[in-house]
Amino acid sequence: MRPLETLALFDREMREHARPDGPGVRVDRAGPVVRQTGGADDWNGVVWTAPGLSPAAARAAITAQIEHYTALGLGEFEWKRYAHDDPASLGELLTAAGFGAEPPETLLVALVADLATDVRLPEGVRLQTVTDAAGVDLMVRAHESAFGTDGSRLRHQVLARLAGDPGTFVALVALADGEPVSSARMELHPGTGFAGLWGGGTVERWRGRGVYRALVAHRAALAAERGYRYLQADATDRSAPILRRLGFSALSTVTPYMYRTTP
Repeated sequence: MRPLETLALFDREMREHARPDGPGVRVDRAGPVVRQTGGADDWNGVVWTAPGLSPAAARAAITAQIEHYTALGLGEFEWKRYAHDDPASLGELLTAAGFGAEPPETLLVALVADLATDVRLPEGVRLQTVTDAAGVDLMVRAHESAFGTDGSRLRHQVLARLAGDPGTFVALVALADGEPVSSARMELHPGTGFAGLWGGGTVERWRGRGVYRALVAHRAALAAERGYRYLQADATDRSAPILRRLGFSALSTVTPYMYRTTP
């Protein structure tokens, strides 16, 4: 894999020409940015910023996006700021406009053909594909235990994908004695070479036993079966070292900048 060429391909296919990530949302080009807009429980935000954007043009674009989302009554939206985005001062401009920076993540990409696809689970653990509301409840329980966050929005988004667009989405939960201990998702992007890994998290008492690696291997196998060339992840400091050991390479960093109109 050639990192610079792969990053350029990622920017073009996954950001500039982004597809909606679920039913009921839309993606559109608004001047120098590409954004997604949906309801309050959907992901809303800017996914791409035009190369060569000047500070003055960036300030105008930031103001326009704030006006766009607040006019719709949305309580928050995100601006995904990649380290290689222009202008270099974009982060400072977002902060000055009222955005708050979340912890940065690493953009990791691997060639699917280079990844191990043999699933090795600890004794007593099994994987279950999520296909219905009961499975979603198990997945959300694992997510909430792993990350310590409310899973209401995740529940809405997964149920919407299963009902409206199941062919481009995979949801998984790992169970130990019937209890959910880990969960993960994979977004498939037809017409591109990329599939995305999202939401991988394991409850604390099961970490370090290979559950996360098994979820990656299972999704890599599915991506290979469906003809995808790359797997991509926005990885936290917790998951990035694991993914690097599995064969992923860092192409950039991404910082979520959040604009909130409600506490």
